[in-house]
Amino acid sequence: MAAVPGVALAHQGVAAAGGFLSGFMHPLAGVDHLLAMVAVGIWGAFLGAPLIYLLPVTFPLMMVVGAILGIAGIDLPLIEAGVALSVVALGAAIAGAWRAPVALAVAIVAFFAVFHGFAHGKELPDAADPAAYAAGFVLATGGLHLCGIALGLVRRLSFGAPLLRGAGVLIAALGIWILLSRVSPA
Repeated sequence: MAAVPGVALAHQGVAAAGGFLSGFMHPLAGVDHLLAMVAVGIWGAFLGAPLIYLLPVTFPLMMVVGAILGIAGIDLPLIEAGVALSVVALGAAIAGAWRAPVALAVAIVAFFAVFHGFAHGKELPDAADPAAYAAGFVLATGGLHLCGIALGLVRRLSFGAPLLRGAGVLIAALGIWILLSRVSPA
């Protein structure tokens, strides 16, 4: 074994790959995360420059902060409610065609991103490589934001704004359903 050190490290890459894949799949597997991240892109596209860029950059950055808190074992209350409320709030912002000021829109997205990141960090599989896991969920989040931006660009079409507002209503309604399903006894 000493003569062939690569054998001793044979599973190191597997843990990193598994961590990356777990992290990448996490935002895609949960409807709450998926809706919120697509909604960030839609709202950014609706608001235009500079928020079309700032919101999708702010969300993953603050999500990493939340993940670090979750990995560190720091206790944040009402995480699942915060994640669900993010879907409601972002959907409502789209539905209401709310043109929030830049600083406020960034603050809202940053606030909710911490909840999403914390949930990712808390759910980090024991065997996963935290850096690879974080890279996976950040990459998937960016992809979902880009999907939202692409959807949000339909606002340029004659029927685009009403369609996006209807999508916002649907997102907010699903967020309410998610929230109620988490607070009501199962």
